[in-house]
Amino acid sequence: MILETAEDFVAALPRHGALAGLDLGTKTIGVAVSDGMRSVATPLTTIKRKKFTEDAQALEAILSARAIAGLVLGLPRNMDGSEGPRCQSTRAFARNMERRLPEIPITYWDERLSTVAAERALLEADTSRARRAEVIDHVAAGYILQGLLDRMGHIGGAA
Repeated sequence: MILETAEDFVAALPRHGALAGLDLGTKTIGVAVSDGMRSVATPLTTIKRKKFTEDAQALEAILSARAIAGLVLGLPRNMDGSEGPRCQSTRAFARNMERRLPEIPITYWDERLSTVAAERALLEADTSRARRAEVIDHVAAGYILQGLLDRMGHIGGAA
């Protein structure tokens, strides 16, 4: 089920269980996961995109192995808040995943500037250019997921 608000997402989640955050790009999918208490997001891996079915199978293997209770997709809004073609693509991906995993709640998190924040953090850590290119997507997924986790801490009954 796809839920538009953090409040509805929290209400649909089981009481415990890790969440996964995704940074969907045209060539890669960055994946981050939370701890079971839903307090800390950790960048995990980057999936090289192929076809949807292969991407979904790679993602499902991660979700299953880590008993993921919910999925957060970064929604790449324009700086003025409007939705463009990349948002439409993200929403289509969510609908396709919903068909494959109807039992897992899915929501969106505004990802504006998440890649910029991830890049800045990697630069501050003196990460080489080559290493930044390898990890930027799943670090950005970590920022997306952490944003929702922080928001969940302010929603009554969460965590």
